[in-house]
Amino acid sequence: MNVGLGLPISDPLSLLSWARRADAGPFTTLGLLDRLVYANPEPLVTLAAIAGATSRIRVQTEVLLGPLRQSALLAKQTATLDRVSGGRFTLGVGIGTRQDDYLAAGADVRRRGRRLDRQLTTLRRVWSGEPYSEEVGPIGPAPVQDGGPEILIGAFAPAALERVARWGDGYLCAAPVALADRLMRDVERFWTEAGRDGRPRMVAQVNVALGPESTVQDAKETITSYYGFLGDTTRVVENMLTTPERIRDAITAFTDLGADEVILYCWARDADQIDRLADVAV
Repeated sequence: MNVGLGLPISDPLSLLSWARRADAGPFTTLGLLDRLVYANPEPLVTLAAIAGATSRIRVQTEVLLGPLRQSALLAKQTATLDRVSGGRFTLGVGIGTRQDDYLAAGADVRRRGRRLDRQLTTLRRVWSGEPYSEEVGPIGPAPVQDGGPEILIGAFAPAALERVARWGDGYLCAAPVALADRLMRDVERFWTEAGRDGRPRMVAQVNVALGPESTVQDAKETITSYYGFLGDTTRVVENMLTTPERIRDAITAFTDLGADEVILYCWARDADQIDRLADVAV
């Protein structure tokens, strides 16, 4: 099983150190989430720096909120990141739910799904080298990966899951094992109905904190702050895995469901989690 790490957001200065340590370990991917109205580092800028500090490991957005961004610029930024990383970039993309992000970006939260559909069409066209429009020529640079960076779509609603079959290469499932089975099977059904060959790549994401009580507490405080808009964050905190046994069980369960990779998303700043999680992952 391929196992990646989600990078903590509360200490941006530590992320290059995290990346170098992970690059020397067994992990396959480094992921980074996206918000606008929050104190997290901007993911495309940060992953570009991380790509320069590493040589092997892939970099991935989990997930980038596409509708907050202008499409032509997003196409150029992602193609550039794919090129400077040597083809190690995966675009995990979704729509998000926080209205304040959309207000800050001047985007319509009610039309975010339709906007993402148009964006994904634009990205594929720009990455292929076609003109941006009848009035505008091609936008470079050309990405390294044939056809452009891999696209994983994060979603829960049926209409959004269907988007994987129409525009994506795979599905990013940030749901507990108990819910993931139905979501993954729905994605596979939409994929078949759309006449796509093969099967979608399945990537699962689970929140973790592994270490002494101070590490676990740091993770709980950070994830509570991040998901504070929900009001009651009890379920989010309780679903975070904090023992080697629970993390191993989750990796095994997602593997049994057909996941190709599991991202262990870290919320605590304790970088020694990298070594602890490496011992769990191998």
